[in-house]
Amino acid sequence: MKRFHYSVAIPKLLALSLLACAGQGVAQEWPVKPLRFVVPFSAGGANDLMARAAAEGAAKELGQPVIIENKPGAGGNVGSAYVAKATPDGYIFLISAAGVITNSMIKKSNPYQDSDLVPVVMIGLSPSVIVVAASSPYNTLREFIEASKLSTGFNFATAGTGSTPHFVAEILNTKYGAKLIPVPYKSGSESASAVMGRHVEATSEASIVALPHIRSGDKFKALATTWTKRLAVYPELSTATEQGFNELQIAHWAGIHAPAGVSTAIMDKLAAAVDTAMKSANVSERLKALGIEPIGGTRADFNVFVDKERARLGVVVRDARMSEN
Repeated sequence: MKRFHYSVAIPKLLALSLLACAGQGVAQEWPVKPLRFVVPFSAGGANDLMARAAAEGAAKELGQPVIIENKPGAGGNVGSAYVAKATPDGYIFLISAAGVITNSMIKKSNPYQDSDLVPVVMIGLSPSVIVVAASSPYNTLREFIEASKLSTGFNFATAGTGSTPHFVAEILNTKYGAKLIPVPYKSGSESASAVMGRHVEATSEASIVALPHIRSGDKFKALATTWTKRLAVYPELSTATEQGFNELQIAHWAGIHAPAGVSTAIMDKLAAAVDTAMKSANVSERLKALGIEPIGGTRADFNVFVDKERARLGVVVRDARMSEN
């Protein structure tokens, strides 16, 4: 009996050792050809700009080009589903956003499972800024919210169901009694145009997109930033927390997800490359000047962030009844 257990245990241990060595070997050789970062939104937005910064930095660290592919549509689901169903060979990754966490909570039918995409590393975030038209009578978020309560409600443009602006509106509605009516548009640029044209009262937009229109003085008026601290490049704008809206903390973030099945050794190597890039003076200074906060970190860090966001935003989905029927 002892000999039987011994003879079974040795091959099993040998197999595990061979698998571990194989994984290490793949990681040491990888990458041997260009990588592809799939951006599930159009070029020029916060997600796309952070993707390009990460791609440039990762390419330098890994010694292979990183190609950006924009596959917009369905609130990010077209690009996300494309990567979720891709071969997990370590050469295609998704530039993820909040929709990777929330789409399965909201959409009646999602083209992929949450488990089909695995968190790799955080890239950075662009704090959201709540804006009204430059000619609007409101100068602070507090004034705007109180005025909405005295009316039949203010129309609030979003980039679609489950987008960051949608969550901004619903957090203000469910937590602070605002009367904001989410009006879905196809993109953040369409939402911005709707505010400028006074078709809706307000929206929230990534700082990298909103700031040029705010600084021009004739397009947007900023009411608050929804992140935990003031924007380094626009410190005169107060946070929602400073105005008494402590639970309104949300940003347009970008990370990297891999199709399930990519080896942990490869994901660790990519995470380390992006982390190094985000902490380099060249990339960091360039992103901060645009209103983007570079983050980086480890796979473990990003997994913790994703889990916390899923739990936090899940409460908003439930309270605001955001799920599709």
